[in-house]
Amino acid sequence: MNYLYLLLNLGSISIPFLFSFHPKLKFYKLWRSLLKSMFISMLVFIPWDIVFTANGFWGFNSAYLLGFELFYLPVEEWLFFICIPYACVFTHYALLYYFPNLGLPDNYTKMIAYILVFLFTIVIVYNYNKWYTLINFTLAIILIYITLKTQLKLLSQFYITFLVMLIPFFIVNGILTGSYIQDEVVWYNNAENLNIRLFTIPVEDAVYAFSLILLNLFLMVSFQRSQKTSQSPH
Repeated sequence: MNYLYLLLNLGSISIPFLFSFHPKLKFYKLWRSLLKSMFISMLVFIPWDIVFTANGFWGFNSAYLLGFELFYLPVEEWLFFICIPYACVFTHYALLYYFPNLGLPDNYTKMIAYILVFLFTIVIVYNYNKWYTLINFTLAIILIYITLKTQLKLLSQFYITFLVMLIPFFIVNGILTGSYIQDEVVWYNNAENLNIRLFTIPVEDAVYAFSLILLNLFLMVSFQRSQKTSQSPH
């Protein structure tokens, strides 16, 4: 099934895209800031992806791909950084629409942030020679700290919405890493990660998803703030 990865991408974005035009949600009005955010996030994640693929830290099973590549990456992998962030950001805003008071108290938000930063730091100290773990957890620490200091409300909301996103994450990423299918779509060199799996999913992938979506949301909020500032009378 050489179109499996493509189907996973399209399946992930299809329903969020259609509901973007819902008369109450009107998510399409956020497209401008979302597109800019996805572009910037790709400037972070695509070079990382290219380097890791070129060095064999992870790779892709051609049996599940169309066969078109750009800079070592299959076209499906490029689409991943559009389809998955779109679906997850839509989920975040849709949940906030229906639950406008969603979010943890500030003290809990800060406590969780400091705990995560501490735990990720400990993991890095003892696993600095594992590239996926090192880069992944370092980026998460930076994002958590910056968001904590500048967009506390976003972080308080994201802790909860991310838990909801983990449901489709385990389905889609589970298939990508070998659940429910004969072989994996994406394979990993376990010498470069903790070799701890959530079912078939490397534990680092959960942190990777956390950072990818948080970065997009952080940038979107930043763009929206900037837009409001520029539109306000002086």
